[in-house]
Amino acid sequence: MDADGMILEDGKTNTQFGQELILDLYECDLKRISDGEHIRKYIVKLCDEVILMKRYKGPLIEHFGHDNPITAGYSVVQLIETSCVSGHFSEYKKSCYINIFSCKWFDADAAAEFTKNWFGATSFRRKVLQRR
Repeated sequence: MDADGMILEDGKTNTQFGQELILDLYECDLKRISDGEHIRKYIVKLCDEVILMKRYKGPLIEHFGHDNPITAGYSVVQLIETSCVSGHFSEYKKSCYINIFSCKWFDADAAAEFTKNWFGATSFRRKVLQRR
């Protein structure tokens, strides 16, 4: 990336630094969000096939928050060459919260739909921020 800004889909740049997709997914399939290997496969497929980002090593996945049933669940971080993907999963609420940030363009609609389907969510909220 040159000093002019974010790398766009056509390879050109603009003045923004990047974009961030924020996803809140509800009524997810409990088995899917409680399975560390399923979460790992999601990260790999999301990066390699959906948002087309170069992963740096493998995802870091840990089960946290055991002092409170609402916060108990997996967390994941995947560094990508242009930033990172992170996620937090609440088994109690059957929900997951995903952030995809990159200074390289990606199709936010495709990423949102893929994520919704992967975790079996019945509904979701999304927001795309343009980072400047």
